[in-house]
Amino acid sequence: MKTRSTMIWISLITLALLFSLVYLWYALFPGQIRPEAVRFFGVEQIEQGRDYSRGIRISYILNFIVQTLFLLWILASGRGSRLSRACEQWAQGRKWSGYLAFYLVIWSLLALIRLPFTFFSGFYWQQLWGFSTQSFPSWWGDFLKESLLDLVLGGVGVFLLFLAFRNWPRIWWLICGIFFSLWLVIQSLFWPVFVAPLFNHFQPIANPEITSMVNELANKADLAIDEMLVMDASIRTTKANAYFAGVGETKRIVLYDNLLNQYPKEEIKAVIAHEMAHWQKGHIARGLFLGTLGSFLVWGGAYLVLRQEMSRHHVPPLVWAVFLLFVVLVNFVSAPLQNSISRQMEIEADQTAILLTEDPQAAIQLQMNLALKNRSDLSPPKFIEWFSYTHPSVLTRIEKINEVGVPFPLK
Repeated sequence: MKTRSTMIWISLITLALLFSLVYLWYALFPGQIRPEAVRFFGVEQIEQGRDYSRGIRISYILNFIVQTLFLLWILASGRGSRLSRACEQWAQGRKWSGYLAFYLVIWSLLALIRLPFTFFSGFYWQQLWGFSTQSFPSWWGDFLKESLLDLVLGGVGVFLLFLAFRNWPRIWWLICGIFFSLWLVIQSLFWPVFVAPLFNHFQPIANPEITSMVNELANKADLAIDEMLVMDASIRTTKANAYFAGVGETKRIVLYDNLLNQYPKEEIKAVIAHEMAHWQKGHIARGLFLGTLGSFLVWGGAYLVLRQEMSRHHVPPLVWAVFLLFVVLVNFVSAPLQNSISRQMEIEADQTAILLTEDPQAAIQLQMNLALKNRSDLSPPKFIEWFSYTHPSVLTRIEKINEVGVPFPLK
């Protein structure tokens, strides 16, 4: 069992190192511009997208590298073991207090590590490029709210994890998989209702032209749209976007107010049709199913690597740091698979939306305008697109849309 655990760790660390170095290389040196990009965009537009994306990508990969190195260091150096014992001694036999103390220390150190990278990519870089409409106090308030949510929800997760360790020592991984699957459903159900309103204000779309458009598309898609909301995204950013969220009674389509205020009706219709297509194709349900399946695989792997760190009679707080490192590495090295599934859903939604609107030109013009205004990388390195893109690049989306409708005339 120890040999199997060692092989898992070696494989994860090797893949993470390889992916990190290749990602960093292409973030710094994206290579030549694809010829097809110049057919749709100017060279200056492409270079601006690359410059903006470079800062975001470097911040992302350095954040991952520094956090991972910290966890490796604290475990390999023995400091994690000493901290674990210190928390147990401080708790004086109150095991749950020891677990909580260890969790708070590790969480706080990682939060401090993340802070400069989060500030750079989420505030400084957005201000520098003219996207952010947010003041520093407002950004800091959002950061504190997000951190508090992460702290509390993470604490609940740690409690359930150690509860499973102690009460079901042989099948804790199965119990945790069930807990996590339930959490995925609960999160999808309640996030739009209780969490999103902590950061933004949502209200029904009042424009009769838009509501008529929604009804027309919903009838064509044979969907019942309960809520179509506009979000006051402009209080934080000039970027435009839209998303679908929720399950059951909390299902909704949300449009940024920037999208409604800055884009023509044909392109807004293309956005709405795209979000409806996600519903029509059952992408939320499919995502929940795949997330549940993947979680059981991860929990099974965690069982293999954690067995030597714990016994039936003693589960040290250190197990949390080992588990956290395992999850961080697994999430990173499995990103290409997760993102590939997401991109396929987006392509399916794009193509289904064309069948609803029967207007491929509006859909392609929308993708071009969004890419330009949001400073997307118009010619991303293939590795970075494969590894980290949850949505296809604009060139891929145009290609896939053209497979359904009439090709968009080149400039």
